[in-house]
Amino acid sequence: MIQRLYDWTLSLAEHRHALWVLAFVSFIESSVFPIPPDIIMIPMILARPSRAFMIAGVALVASVLGGMLGYAIGALAFDALGEPILNALGKADAMEAFSERFNNFGFWAVLIAGVTPFPYKVITIMSGVTAMPLGTFIATSILARGLRFFLVALLLYKFGAPVRDFIEKRLPLMFTLAVALLVGGFLVIKVL
Repeated sequence: MIQRLYDWTLSLAEHRHALWVLAFVSFIESSVFPIPPDIIMIPMILARPSRAFMIAGVALVASVLGGMLGYAIGALAFDALGEPILNALGKADAMEAFSERFNNFGFWAVLIAGVTPFPYKVITIMSGVTAMPLGTFIATSILARGLRFFLVALLLYKFGAPVRDFIEKRLPLMFTLAVALLVGGFLVIKVL
């Protein structure tokens, strides 16, 4: 089923309204859709390299707006459903402790999920559940998603089709390693 959904999403890149489709997929991927917008964005940029940065900009704006929807889902669904259940089970204090820990690292959680293969939608919803400051969430989402989409656009603009396999197969790993090094560096500085 996922393969069919992937193939269907990829076919949308050839549609005459592909930019709108990209915006829609970028928006819903940030809160509920399992397929990342890169699979539409990459063929669109390869087809029209001169529009690479405009395409990345559309993906960025739509993704951040979709992330705000994910944040709202977390905030509203938790208030309506999750909190009463936790109160009934006597676990509301545990959620408060989790929320505090999550928000202490919230910037990093959003940044990491925004640039790596980790599902960004999980972090958008958790950010709402834990009441992460909305400004921090939005700013970090812009940074993370901008880094991801504009780097892909830059690589495709500069190197074209030969870099496609690298982007599709290895770029998520490279982002993950870069974030791990960055976080590790900050942890070393904190310990020293």
